[in-house]
Amino acid sequence: MQKIKLAFKDADLRKKILFVLLILVIFRIAAVIPIPGIDADRLAAFLKGNQFFGLLNVFSGGALSNLSVVMLGVGPYITATIIMQLLTMIFPRLKEIYQEEGEAGRRKFNQISRYLTPPLAFLQGFALLSLLERQGVIVGLSFFDRLVNVVIVTAGAIFLMWLGELISEYGIGNGISLMIFAGIVSSIPMSFQQVLLDFDSTDVPLFLCFSAAALLIIAGVVIITEGQRPIPVSYAKRVRGMRVYGGISTYLPLRVNQAGVIPIIFALSILLFPQMITGVLAGVGGPTFQSVLTAFNNFFNNPWVYASFYFVLVFLFTYFYTAVTFDPDAISKNLQKSGAFVPGIRPGRPTAQYIAKIITRITLVGAVFLGLIAVLPLGMRAVTGMASLAIGGTALLIVVSVVLDTVKQINGQIVMREYE
Repeated sequence: MQKIKLAFKDADLRKKILFVLLILVIFRIAAVIPIPGIDADRLAAFLKGNQFFGLLNVFSGGALSNLSVVMLGVGPYITATIIMQLLTMIFPRLKEIYQEEGEAGRRKFNQISRYLTPPLAFLQGFALLSLLERQGVIVGLSFFDRLVNVVIVTAGAIFLMWLGELISEYGIGNGISLMIFAGIVSSIPMSFQQVLLDFDSTDVPLFLCFSAAALLIIAGVVIITEGQRPIPVSYAKRVRGMRVYGGISTYLPLRVNQAGVIPIIFALSILLFPQMITGVLAGVGGPTFQSVLTAFNNFFNNPWVYASFYFVLVFLFTYFYTAVTFDPDAISKNLQKSGAFVPGIRPGRPTAQYIAKIITRITLVGAVFLGLIAVLPLGMRAVTGMASLAIGGTALLIVVSVVLDTVKQINGQIVMREYE
């Protein structure tokens, strides 16, 4: 409470916080403006039975559940950023921009991601609206109406990207993350309402156990999200004239969860791709082909098979994405250029190997953690037998990460002002 009072006493910090709240209000207003031709009942049934679109609904901030003008959310921008990060493995020039040119290079990298967002938003909007039209969620539209809807949702995605950039520039915290966070938090009242509707006096012990488990899970997510492995780093002494520089010791923090929620997104996309294919091929071919499709679909719909594949894919993608975004060789070179070294380890290649060995070990903990978070809703639903008593692992991870990051930035602003 003391921190909150200090934050609102400072005029500049109060202005930033109120600016963020204003942008989030604008986002929530846009999220309830629907595009024309929607069958609301069919849309609700479709989203409830499709986990992939349920995840897209999370990243759209709940806008997809209304088929609003911002139904794509910040998904196209996130996709563009992921594509750019993957391209750094193919094109050395992009890797130099992202890792070696400092803040200017990151701004240039982000600008390229912004240019890539509009065509991705157009393609995603066209594919999504076409699929929803085939499912009967959108009905009675002409070709011109379809084209107008695609243009509207593309403009909505660009509008949200712009709002997120405004928050990052003039507010507090990461704008894109806060947009997703606002959408997740906005669904909490509806979830509580559903829990109250399902409440029965005989379920009191179950609700108490669920509440205790929820608190433990949130504590675990916070611990793993904040978990770091510090590597000691020393700077060599340098004599210039009559003065001695350097000779200090610090540490290099390596996060336990380097990959964030990206491996869960990758894994879910891969895992649900066969189900989308079987849905598209339904009614195509002879009886033999259809029986094979049915058996294939039933195999992947088995809860144990689905959960096992989900866990393994998240585990593997955590290592893959960490390898893409974390370069021990670049860190070793930067340490050597600045006259720093890890005590007991020779500079250069041995330092890179030492850092790679540590990151491989701590990524094991992060990969297992992300895998458990991914299958958490399935496990909770199986234990409680109630769909409303299921903690969304991906949403929980996003909320915890955004809250911690925003609180750190506010604390940093308060400390800076107190120091001044």
